[in-house]
Amino acid sequence: MPVSSNFRKWITGFGAISSAVFFHPNDNDNNEVPQEDNPWMPLSSSWAKWNHNWDRRDPKSLINPKKAGSGIDENTYNKELIHKTSKAICHIILIRHGQYNTKVKTEAEGTLTDLGRQQAEITGKRLQELGFPYNSLIHSTMIRAQETAEIIQKNLKNVEVKNDSLLNEGAPIQPEPMIHWRPEVNFFRDGPRIEAAFRKYFHRADPSQEKDSYTILVCHANVIRYFVCRALQFPPQSWFRLSLSHASITWITIYPDGIVTLWIFGDTAHMKPQFIS
Repeated sequence: MPVSSNFRKWITGFGAISSAVFFHPNDNDNNEVPQEDNPWMPLSSSWAKWNHNWDRRDPKSLINPKKAGSGIDENTYNKELIHKTSKAICHIILIRHGQYNTKVKTEAEGTLTDLGRQQAEITGKRLQELGFPYNSLIHSTMIRAQETAEIIQKNLKNVEVKNDSLLNEGAPIQPEPMIHWRPEVNFFRDGPRIEAAFRKYFHRADPSQEKDSYTILVCHANVIRYFVCRALQFPPQSWFRLSLSHASITWITIYPDGIVTLWIFGDTAHMKPQFIS
């Protein structure tokens, strides 16, 4: 999969997500470690297979199945398949809002603190430094996200700004384990909306899209954590196990074949320690 020079610079220069595989030496003749000896490695049968049609935009799913069995020649079918195939890459940059006033009576009073405004300014400059051709900046309608987006926008040129209440904070799905109790009605109310936001913004590019797109979403911790789990096909109930700092950057890429890559999660390496919260 192609990676731009800016991506490589970012990943090597900051704390990108990394993983390692550890092999346990053993004396078995077949060089296999009994499952009970390495419980940190799940059985292969427990690994879930990747669902290539997770966004319901796999080219084959966009062609009426009756056509495939109607006797049309293979060349005609393949041409239609190519016509339905994505060509561009979708980059989604998720920004959590800056620190805000929490000891208030109404949501409208939950404006950014001085630190929160500084955080948004620093993140805005970081996005500017990356120099990507951002297509749009979309923020939730909650005041803290709106203010964060306004500050970020000042650092970016010719970027269309929109708001979307689907991105508002909420309780996406009952987490496992349940660390802080919340009434079921919260998940019943917020979950479908946040899932709708995921389906709206997370999918491979439309076949008519010719250039790679860069979309910035300024929203909230619960929403971003849920999006990440859904995009990577992790159990969505795992969202509460992840942590995000204010004005942090999360970067997800969706390729034309539907494969998803998480380049950065909750990155604050562009901030000095005193600005991280």
